[in-house]
Amino acid sequence: MATVTAHTEKKLKETNYSWEGKDKAGKQVKGEMRAAGTVIVTSTLRRQGIKVTKIKKVQSSGKITNKDITLFTRQLATMMKSGVPLLQAFDIVGKGHSNRAVGKLLMDIKADVETGSNLADAFRKYPLYFDALFCNLVGAGEAAGILDSLLDRLATYKEKIQAIKGKIKSALFYPISIIVVAFIITAVIMIFVIPAFKDLFEGFGAELPAPTLLVMTISDFFVAYWWAILGILGGGIYAFFYTWKRSIAMQRIMDRLVLKLPVFGEVIRKATIARWSRTLSTMFAAGVPLVESLDSVAGAAGNYIYYEATKSIQIEVSTGNSLMSAMANANVFPSMVVQMVAIGEESGSLDSMLSKIADFYEAEVDDAVAALASLMEPVIMVVLGTLIGGMVVAMYLPIFKMGMVVG
Repeated sequence: MATVTAHTEKKLKETNYSWEGKDKAGKQVKGEMRAAGTVIVTSTLRRQGIKVTKIKKVQSSGKITNKDITLFTRQLATMMKSGVPLLQAFDIVGKGHSNRAVGKLLMDIKADVETGSNLADAFRKYPLYFDALFCNLVGAGEAAGILDSLLDRLATYKEKIQAIKGKIKSALFYPISIIVVAFIITAVIMIFVIPAFKDLFEGFGAELPAPTLLVMTISDFFVAYWWAILGILGGGIYAFFYTWKRSIAMQRIMDRLVLKLPVFGEVIRKATIARWSRTLSTMFAAGVPLVESLDSVAGAAGNYIYYEATKSIQIEVSTGNSLMSAMANANVFPSMVVQMVAIGEESGSLDSMLSKIADFYEAEVDDAVAALASLMEPVIMVVLGTLIGGMVVAMYLPIFKMGMVVG
């Protein structure tokens, strides 16, 4: 792990540079090079007999996302299945890509392959974009001479994982966006609307109801310390997610809590099991040994509780236990999943059975997300109605009382 981290840091320091210069014959030449600094660019070109006259850092025109890698994998698989040679496929995809950063990445990988590196090792030089699972599957495909089939399987796997991640994000986006909107509306009312009512009520000279006084007190606090509230809220959210991303202890706590959330927890659990099953099915079908497959599955689980469980399962399987008994001992998989794995082991069709488990839970996630959207609407309406309506009623109570007195 330390080696991978160090290599990642090294790649992060490298930058693309465009250069211009003159060759030995005095002819003007130019090009691009990826290096850790201008000194390396200059020395490399000097060894090639080029006198550099200008070097400029090339700004990337886009960020490389997981969606970009998924699309590239599908394009590469399709071309290779159609008989397009590997290097030509890289050339077509790289030069035709709308994201310059992706194009540059593919051209760099192509250059590595052209100089004698195998494809899996070329991918391993870019751990930010190609994880161990991706590289291991490509390596297995190269070794067995079925690279086109493995790339096709890998593309399908990444597409399904991408789809299930998208569904989870869409399920969480709606309530989070409503909460943000509710906070903004509340802040606007507290800072701008209620002070106007306060000025109006001060001219009444009558005693105000307790709810009105409470809302006005909160409004005074908002007006006086809105900058502190925004700062603490923004800083707190940033610190929370920063710690969650970098602290193993925090990941363990939050991933356990996430799985226990009402409604949402069950959706996330099903998505995690689907991803876990899909990953293990893809690795095992590619001919990767079970113990080695479980190592990649742990990293792809997406939840630290399942990561630890998978590591425990890996240890048990390596000592001779069956996958079914190891999964049962982990206590994180439903009995249906354990029983289906047992049937797959007994019948010699473990990869097929795991794929069916993944299909089942992906369908379950689809249904749960659809049900969640319809369930959340009335809940959100009640919460917003209570919050906003409560403030409105509290501010109109004195007016209602005055109307009753006048009447």
